[in-house]
Amino acid sequence: MNNDIQFQIEGLSSELVALLMKRYGWSMKRALDELFSSETYKRLCDPDCGLYYESAVYVFSYLQNEIETGEVK
Repeated sequence: MNNDIQFQIEGLSSELVALLMKRYGWSMKRALDELFSSETYKRLCDPDCGLYYESAVYVFSYLQNEIETGEVK
């Protein structure tokens, strides 16, 4: 994975953690744990998937659905 993609993933991760904290009232540790253990994050880190190129709000919709339903759609 090249540095540009890694930079985008890290930036998105930061935004996703902030969104999780705001939406669910979680601590930063809890939000990080939830993000890093999610299927959405695994897809975000897969350069072939291209999810790293989307906006944080778009990726958050997948993450939120996964958290609330247990499924990634």
